[in-house]
Amino acid sequence: DKPDAKELKNAKGEVTFRHVDFSYDGERQILKDISFTLRSGDCIAIVGPSGSGKSTIVNLIPRLWDVTGGSVTFDGTDVRDLTLHSLRDEIGVVTQETYLFNGTIRDNLLYAKPDATEAEMIQACRQANIYDFIQRQPEGLDTLVGNRGLKLSGGEKQRISIARALLKDPALLIFDEAAINPLIEARTSILIAHRLSTILAADEILVVRDGEIVERGTHKDLVHAGGTYQELYETQFSKAMEA
Repeated sequence: DKPDAKELKNAKGEVTFRHVDFSYDGERQILKDISFTLRSGDCIAIVGPSGSGKSTIVNLIPRLWDVTGGSVTFDGTDVRDLTLHSLRDEIGVVTQETYLFNGTIRDNLLYAKPDATEAEMIQACRQANIYDFIQRQPEGLDTLVGNRGLKLSGGEKQRISIARALLKDPALLIFDEAAINPLIEARTSILIAHRLSTILAADEILVVRDGEIVERGTHKDLVHAGGTYQELYETQFSKAMEA
């Protein structure tokens, strides 16, 4: 943190990228001139071919990396001017590779909010569509998940991870290839999306190719435009719609 870093308070989750460039090594540009605004209450989907820079974009928000040009602001303040803990407290990230530590479902949920009540945990699990599974287990929330969630299926682990993010109640949710549509509609969120049904729930779609935003708009705007999105739709999204 900078000596004069500010605490993020009463966060709304509004994120703005202004002419963002990024390079890991100072030589090869990974992102070039990325600009967009996510308003509080809205959802943006980021789509593009593998290796196009989608995950790098979202990783700049909680400052897993810092921009090499331009700026990322959260509620109007440059993320580099905010304390790391106050920024990251307001961002919930659910990734495809879900990490659960050895312990119970309850332990894994409380990691996000140590003082959560039983009712809050149950509500988060209901929203994440995992509570029915938990109720079927003899130990309920005290069911052991095993090392890295070994005793659970991929889908069960992911839903517990979503419940954990919801329990934290952040201003911004980032879903990297894992999302539940009703949650998207109710939360300020950014999706790295591979399923058409998820993309359709977004207020705006950003199409990224070779580190640049090459198209933007709604599914309806983009699907017949003859660009990258149409190509992705025909090769990937339409087939994956019910996947």
